[in-house]
Amino acid sequence: MRGQIDRELRSEVRLLGGLLGTVLAEAGGAELLDDVERLRALAIGAYERGDSLDDAEALVASFGPERAEQVARAFTVYFHLANLAEEHHRVRVLRAREHGADEAPAESLTAAYDALVAEVGPDAAAERLSKLRFHPVLTAHPTEARRRAVASAIRRVGQLLVEREELVRLAPAASTLELDRRLAEQIDVLWRTSPIRTTRPTPLDEVRTAMNVFDQTLFEVVPKVYRLLDDALQPEAAGRAPAKAPAFVRFGTWIAGDRDGNPFVTAETTAEAAAIAAEHVLLGLERAATRIGRSLTLAEAGTPADPELAELWAAQQRLAPHVTSQIGTRAPDEPHRRVLLVIAARIAATRKGERELAYTAPEELLAELRLVQASLARAGAHRSANGELQGLIWQLETYGFHLAELEVRQHSQVHRRVLEELAAEASEPASPDAPAPGRSELATEVLAVFRTIAALQARYGERASRRYIVSFTQSSDDLANVYRLAEAALGADAPVLDVIPLFETFADLEASTDILDGMLELPQVQARLAATGRRVEVMLGYSDSSKDVGPVAATLALDAAQARIAAWAERNDIELTLFHGRGGALGRGGGRTNEAVLAQPPGSVDGRFKVTEQGEVIFARYGDAAIAARHLEQMAAATLLASAPSNERRNREASERFAPLAARLDEVSRARFFALVKAEGFAPWFAKVTPMEEVGLLALGSRPARRGLSVESLEDLRAIPWVFAWTQARINLTGWFGLGTALAAIEDDALLREAYRDWPLFRSMIDNVEMSLAKTDERLARRYLALGDRDELAALVLDEMALTRAQVLRASGHAELLDEQPVLQRAVHLRSPYVDALSLLQLRALRAVRAEQAEAGTSPAEHDLRLLLLAVNGIAAGLQNTG
Repeated sequence: MRGQIDRELRSEVRLLGGLLGTVLAEAGGAELLDDVERLRALAIGAYERGDSLDDAEALVASFGPERAEQVARAFTVYFHLANLAEEHHRVRVLRAREHGADEAPAESLTAAYDALVAEVGPDAAAERLSKLRFHPVLTAHPTEARRRAVASAIRRVGQLLVEREELVRLAPAASTLELDRRLAEQIDVLWRTSPIRTTRPTPLDEVRTAMNVFDQTLFEVVPKVYRLLDDALQPEAAGRAPAKAPAFVRFGTWIAGDRDGNPFVTAETTAEAAAIAAEHVLLGLERAATRIGRSLTLAEAGTPADPELAELWAAQQRLAPHVTSQIGTRAPDEPHRRVLLVIAARIAATRKGERELAYTAPEELLAELRLVQASLARAGAHRSANGELQGLIWQLETYGFHLAELEVRQHSQVHRRVLEELAAEASEPASPDAPAPGRSELATEVLAVFRTIAALQARYGERASRRYIVSFTQSSDDLANVYRLAEAALGADAPVLDVIPLFETFADLEASTDILDGMLELPQVQARLAATGRRVEVMLGYSDSSKDVGPVAATLALDAAQARIAAWAERNDIELTLFHGRGGALGRGGGRTNEAVLAQPPGSVDGRFKVTEQGEVIFARYGDAAIAARHLEQMAAATLLASAPSNERRNREASERFAPLAARLDEVSRARFFALVKAEGFAPWFAKVTPMEEVGLLALGSRPARRGLSVESLEDLRAIPWVFAWTQARINLTGWFGLGTALAAIEDDALLREAYRDWPLFRSMIDNVEMSLAKTDERLARRYLALGDRDELAALVLDEMALTRAQVLRASGHAELLDEQPVLQRAVHLRSPYVDALSLLQLRALRAVRAEQAEAGTSPAEHDLRLLLLAVNGIAAGLQNTG
């Protein structure tokens, strides 16, 4: 079966590549296709032999400006098509597993639950399942490197590819000529669509992009995941008996809510974003309720309404006689149908803001749906009670009226500045003759945010927006300041707030439990603890901590901080949720998230896992229904198993056993990292040897790349361009630097092998570094590093790269990188030569730009800058990483 599926993937890549070749020849003549093929052949030959790239580089240098751009675009389009074929392949593999499996597949929620039952017994397992929560939070930094127009063209190609596969499957002898013609047409559109945005997307553009994912996949996928679990929990009674599967997914979003360093996110923007999301979910609920209501043509004679449903119908008649009279005329003897159709009408009124008919909160709607469900069950219509109607209930429980909770984030320094201004304002002596002092735009905006939160809670329910995250939390005062500002804005009418500390730097992670102790003394926090059953959420920042002390020390520091915070929660009888600010790239905590969940310290998960889903990861994980279902299931399974006694025991024993090793790795890796980033002139050198500054010109998202403008310090640089730039230079330094020296300091080979075998955190780190190193290329890294005229810094990076490659193989016992992940290994090997070609094109442009910048008063030529940005897009598509 595997061989057949792999052949299908190769066949699709050949098909799409061949059609692209036809399009290139039509658009640019045979000479363009010939140039693309020559560069491709030279890059593949050099990669397979491990040779120099000099011949390929010479060919790139021979291209005129227009030809260089055309070739860069050709390779970029190829990667978009190859990515599409691989996504299609993943769906094919998932379906083959479903059809051929006699038992629950590995990493499935069913398999996890069965394992938990075997370990703790059915009652305890059922209790844990009922409290399961997986909470992904969508963020917009960055959005995809590709434009939305490009993504739309790719989606159309994908739809045609599915149609073609279905045609071949159902009618093997049928002609595919028409579908191939349509594929070529859409590939031609993709080729002719400019890959570079001319304007930076606004926060509301980013909101609408995210809405596509909810509309196309998630709204329908989530109840299907619950249903699969319910089928496994009660195989004989599923769909007839009351559902046992809980609605365990909740979504959050920072898009248009995260204002830390983003001046384009305002209170007005946040309110508009919430309205857009509510429109989408309420329309989805309305359509589902209407569809189910119309199908409930159960006659009263055989399926009578119970007294509670009769009372609800009477209440509906009093509330909306004009609606009920019309529905009653169409369904006079179908009590469940008419009640549910009135419910649909009320959902529509809620969406339109018609207060007289609208629901006041999602809980009111949920109560009515459960009443309909109970009446159907009492009348013996168990399948109608527990079928599609249960799916609607699951959707409402998951999404409410808000779709995804809109979380607000702001920097602690901003709060301090506004409070200082308000204090100065209050101290001004009142004078009837003097005009009132002007309030700054910043203070006005910060206070307006709290009014917006209050309005959202009144409109869509408390769940719509109550979490307020404080970036760079350094003391409990930083949390208290949020409550002070809310009171300044609204007094006693301040909204319900759960203020969440975000610990990002190494120092803040170390001080986390002291800060949390101070937080518990705040009266507002004590009131929330009483209202929520002593629930507390704490956020951990992966990206800034990695930029602060290096990837190895940050990984260990985050693990230690989680262990301390979990122990703090247990001491204080707190139900803790740790919120992981992970990214898609390895330098930002990315990698195989389900494995990372299982490697968490004891007590730090406890059936709850909340994580950011960043940028291109959103579409990779949730853009296709089958892939989205698989990801949700894998993450829920890992979250359920993370707190199993055996898993917690394994992590605890490993942490204690390998503590001396962790301390040594931390010490040595940090010293090595500091030797690089604290070297004199490192920041401007970094800006020269990577396209870091140029990334700011690529309109990736609404957020600026820097909190300020200086290139003299890394402190002001956001973690995303820091990671992105090293990735573009084929160095990926943020994922591995310092580990090689740290491992080399451990002379005991057996100890490292034991750690890889028995310590999940260490194994996850080594596996992620293998993945990161597999996407590096020393030949290209040397060329980028040579741009900086700092041989000692270049040598430091290259020496550490070679050492880390050797040392991770020593620790893992692998002969080659990714030996235990052959599918990924093969994909990297197949893609790398094509990325090499784009890297050579980018280097050509980058050298020209740097030379032009070196000449006083000379701006980069437009064609050089455009080629550079085209290559940035292509490399991002090829490596499947932005930041």
